[in-house]
Amino acid sequence: MYFACQHVLLLQMDIPLLEEELSILKSIAAAGKALNTRVYLIGGFVRDKIMQRPTKDMDIVCLGDGIALAHQVAKQHGDVPVNFFKNFGTAQLYIGEVQIEFVGARKESYQRNSRKPEVTPGTLVDDQHRRDFTINAMAIGLNPDDFGTCIDPFKGKEDILQRRLVTPLDPDTTFSDDPLRMMRAIRFAAQLHFNIDPVTFEAIQRNAQRIKIVSGERIADELNKMLLSNKPSVGFHLLYESGLLNIIFPQMVDLAGAEYIDGKGHKDNFYHTLEVLDNISRNTDDVWLRWAAVLHDIGKPPTKKFEEGIGFTFHGHEVVGGRMVPKIFHQLKLPQNEKMKFVRKMVELHLRPISLSKENITDSAIRRLLYDAGDDLEALMMLCEADITSKNKQKVKRYLENFKLVRERCAEVEAKDHIRNWQPPVTGEMIMQQFNLPPGPRVGIVKNAIRDAILDGKIPNTYEAALEYMHEKAKELGIG
Repeated sequence: MYFACQHVLLLQMDIPLLEEELSILKSIAAAGKALNTRVYLIGGFVRDKIMQRPTKDMDIVCLGDGIALAHQVAKQHGDVPVNFFKNFGTAQLYIGEVQIEFVGARKESYQRNSRKPEVTPGTLVDDQHRRDFTINAMAIGLNPDDFGTCIDPFKGKEDILQRRLVTPLDPDTTFSDDPLRMMRAIRFAAQLHFNIDPVTFEAIQRNAQRIKIVSGERIADELNKMLLSNKPSVGFHLLYESGLLNIIFPQMVDLAGAEYIDGKGHKDNFYHTLEVLDNISRNTDDVWLRWAAVLHDIGKPPTKKFEEGIGFTFHGHEVVGGRMVPKIFHQLKLPQNEKMKFVRKMVELHLRPISLSKENITDSAIRRLLYDAGDDLEALMMLCEADITSKNKQKVKRYLENFKLVRERCAEVEAKDHIRNWQPPVTGEMIMQQFNLPPGPRVGIVKNAIRDAILDGKIPNTYEAALEYMHEKAKELGIG
């Protein structure tokens, strides 16, 4: 009977539950009662429900054996599979689409050179003390005497209402113990649109060097989550101000600052990059296209020169930036696969549509763009449009109109020539067979010459024309 009454309490706590969620919590409460174990819902689910954010993850803490509790809950739901980790005392299962994690209440102590704690059984209070932020330390009782009661010793609900990130304990201790919490603070600020409490932020600045003991994979995970927020510039700005960015991603810090010589200057490319990132984030949630926005000008610092009578130049920064992408992905523990190749491609090509918008567009130039961009043409155009950050609205309007013309010309040439994802009609194997050549640079020269001739409109895109041109080129090279 108390379940129905306590559901009202949950609603009074501004935690409206779906029927499925209430049913799950009832079953967890029943499992705890069967095992004579006190059970609590804790952390992000409570926070997100108060904020009315969608969530499918429940964290359950019990004063006992979390794995045993998980198996008891699984039994009540038709023996759903339980993934458990005996060494850590944790378990996980799914009921429908809801992921539930179980752990016994614990207290933690840390060694200076590691973020892996020594764990001992503890009370609910101990468990709440070890949480990263007050907004994640709230618990809801799931026991007959407290079902639906919010246990909020650090006033986390008040911090939610104030949109404030505060640590439950002294922030220096919190961040020194587990430095990843500094990244989480910044990610939550970006995701939830919260402000980091000034005392808490000063502690991040003091402890920034501690981030060096955190694995690159964990940092990359936080960066990707931050990048997927509605306005990721917030997170990068905080990383910069905190000193963390200079440690984990110094190449991005190198973009910061404007410089003037003899009245000629350049814009601050760090804040320009953040504008581009926010611009593209309004149109795509593709994390790799957002990474392309972050890295599109990364080659500017090493290519910056001041030329008399001209000012600052960044010639070839797209090529240099493209070469930097694999190294940065390796440094940040991001994947060295087709995702990295896509980002590199975007960085290397990001000036091409802009240059086409400034001149009379030839079919040859359009064919080149279509061939080089392939299926990623739309992504490239989105990046280029996001790259327009002028405060001059008329200039922005003019650029966007020019990009519209580029898009139209691309559609026209593609309809006529079918160049996207096109391969030349004569292959390297055919060239080797025709002239009895072994693999080597001469084969590539002939093949590339045929490709370039078709793209430049010198010969038609047909097998016959390519074959004839192949023989001409071979003759020039003294082949055959």
